[in-house]
Parts: sequence; C-alpha cells; structure tokens
Amino acid sequence: MLIPNQKKPHLKAYSLSEILIVLCIIGILIYLALPSQAPVVAMAKATEAQNMLSMVHSLEKNYFYRHSKYSSDLNDINFEQVLTIDKGGQAVYKIEIIEASINTFKANATSLQDFDGDGIYNTWQIDQDRQLKEIIKD
Repeated sequence: MLIPNQKKPHLKAYSLSEILIVLCIIGILIYLALPSQAPVVAMAKATEAQNMLSMVHSLEKNYFYRHSKYSSDLNDINFEQVLTIDKGGQAVYKIEIIEASINTFKANATSLQDFDGDGIYNTWQIDQDRQLKEIIKD
C-alpha cells in the first residue's frame, strides 16, 4: 500500500536511444568484418564443387569399366545436376564434361556466383586420374 506522498518505485532500464546506439555500433562492426569473410565463404562453397566432381569421377570410372571409354554426356553416366541458383535451386556450381575420349576425360565445375565481386568466377577441374585442381581462383 502506497502512502500518499511516496514516489512510485522505478525499474532501471536502458532508453530507446541507448539501445539504438549499441545496435548501430554492432552493425558497423559486422559491416567491417563481412568483407574479410568472403574467402571463407568461397572455400566453403568450393567444397560443393569438389564433392560433385568426385561424384562425376566415380561415375565416369564406372562408365569406363562398362564401355571401355569415357563419356562426354552427364546423362550417359547417370549424373543428375542439382538445381542451380539460377534456376531456383541451391547449387552454386554448374558441372560439365569438357573433354572425353577413350582414355581421358576432364570435367569442370564453374561457379554461377561471383563470391568476392571481382568479376572472376571460380572453376574447379577433375580428370581421369582424380587430379582435382582449382583452375580459376575467385
């Protein structure tokens, strides 16, 4: 029960302007840290390319053991390209077989997204000897 001239107790809290200032400072720090994260994002996305190219290599080897040659068609080796980002999917890399003969093949995974905004698109390549290399670095 309150006595007539007694003040109501107040809770200590932060004002709206103090909260906004803290949020602005956090936003600025995130903005400064974000560009340095681009290489980490590119490396994480490159794992997708490496995994898909390893799958293409395995499928090409199976095709080779059955037909004594490598195929230049992804459908022949039963590789299904995951829906890419340009078609509403999640895959960032487009897979294609660029060269196939009786004894050799090369497949590329080309990024559909420029990770660091420099106009260069990351490309990985694998061959019949499972030599996986990054031929264009983003």
